[in-house]
Amino acid sequence: MTGGALAHGIGGRQDLPLPFEDALAGAVIALLATFIILAFAWRRSKLRGDERGLALPGWLAGVLDSPAFRWSLRVAGLVVGLWIVVALVAGPEAPVENPAPGALYVVLWVWVPLLSLLFGPVWRTVSPLRTFHLVLSRVSGRDPADGPLRLPARLGYWPAAVLLGAFVWLELVPASRATLPVVGLAIATYAVLMLVGSALFGSAWFARVDPFEVYSSLAARLSPLGRLRDGRLALRNPLDGLDSQPPVPGLAAVVLVLLGSTAYDSLTGAPAWIRMVQASPLPPTLVGTLGLLGCIALLAAAYLLVTRVSGRIEGGRGRLPALFAHSLLPIALGYVVAHYYSLAITEGQRTFILAGDPLGTGDNLWGLRPTDVSFALVTPTGVATLQVVAVVTGHILGAVAAHDRAVRLFPPEAARWGQLPLLLLMVGYTYLGLTLLFAA
Repeated sequence: MTGGALAHGIGGRQDLPLPFEDALAGAVIALLATFIILAFAWRRSKLRGDERGLALPGWLAGVLDSPAFRWSLRVAGLVVGLWIVVALVAGPEAPVENPAPGALYVVLWVWVPLLSLLFGPVWRTVSPLRTFHLVLSRVSGRDPADGPLRLPARLGYWPAAVLLGAFVWLELVPASRATLPVVGLAIATYAVLMLVGSALFGSAWFARVDPFEVYSSLAARLSPLGRLRDGRLALRNPLDGLDSQPPVPGLAAVVLVLLGSTAYDSLTGAPAWIRMVQASPLPPTLVGTLGLLGCIALLAAAYLLVTRVSGRIEGGRGRLPALFAHSLLPIALGYVVAHYYSLAITEGQRTFILAGDPLGTGDNLWGLRPTDVSFALVTPTGVATLQVVAVVTGHILGAVAAHDRAVRLFPPEAARWGQLPLLLLMVGYTYLGLTLLFAA
C-alpha cells in the first residue's frame, strides 16, 4: 500500500489478469442476452418503481425506523468519523500505518456503495456531516431541511457530478494522493463545503451535492430493501427500485463519471498505457488527467450519440439522456464490483486493523496486525469468475431496465428499434469493461 501506486488511491488489485476466454464468453453472453431481450421480452412496461413491493412486518419496520435505531447509526457514524480524524491528526505519519487513507479511498469510496446495494442509502444515514447539521439545526430550533437559500431544481445532480469527478481525479491521478497532508486537505475541504452548503441550502444540499451521498443513494436504487410510495419499508424487485429513480438533471453525468473513471483505472494497468506514460514528454499527472477526462468524455459522447439516434428513430425526445440514464447504473455498478472487489477485501481488512491502533502506539484494540490480512476470498479463479459475472449481470439488468423504459415511452411500432442503439452501446460498454480487466 503505497502513495505512489498507479491503480488506486492506496494500493493495487491483488488478482491475476482476467483470462481471455472468460472475457470473450462474458461478451458473448451479454450480446445474446441483449438481443433476446430485444426480440422476445415484454411489449408493455412491467416495472412499477416505488408502487410495488412486499411491506415489511410492522414490528420490523418499527424497529428499523425507530429514532433509537437511527440515532444509534448516526452516533456510530460520528464516532467513526472522529476516530479517523484523530488518526489523521495525531496518528502515524506513514500512509501504510495510518487508517485515514483507507477510510477515504476504500471504506467511503468502495464499501459504502457496496453496502448500499444491500441495505439502502447507507451514507445518508451514517454521514457524520449530515448528523452534525441535524444536531445544529435542532439546537438552533429550525428545520434541517430549511435554509436561507434554495437550490435551483435545474441543477439536479450536476454539482455532485463535478465533485465526483474531482474525487476520482484525486483517487486515480496524483502520485501524492495517499499522503496524509493530501488526504487531510481533501477531507477538510469536503467537510467545509458540505457544512457551509447545508447551512445555506438545508439538507437538500447533501442529497444533491454530496458526491458520496448521491453515489450511495443511486446504488441503493438496486437494493432489495426500499420504500414504497407511502414511505413504508419493503422488500422489492431491485429493478423496480431502479425504475423509481427520477430523471434528475445531471443523473447521466454522475453515472458516466463512474463508468469513465473505472474504465480509466483499468486502463492504467495495461502495459501499453504504462509504456506510453513512461515515454511521454508530458508530466505523468497531466497525462493521467487527460486520460481520465478522455475516458469520461468518450463514454459520454457515445451515450449522447446513441440517445440522439434513438430519439430520431422514435420521433424525437430531447430528454432521452436523462430518461435512460438509470439503465446505465447497473453496468457502472457491475464494473465497480468487478474492478474493486479484491481491493475492498484486502485493503478493507488492512484499514480495519490499522483503525485499531489510530495513534500508532502498537496497542491494537482488536488484537490484530497488518500481517493478519486474509486473502482467502481473493483467489485468482474466484476473482476472475466474479468479475465476469458482475459485469455481465450489470449489462443484463441495464438492458432490461432500458427495454422496459423504451416500451413505456415509445409507441409500440418504434419501441423495438428505438432502443436498439442504446442496447448496442451497452454491449460495447460491457466488452470494453471485460477487455480492460483482461489487459490490466
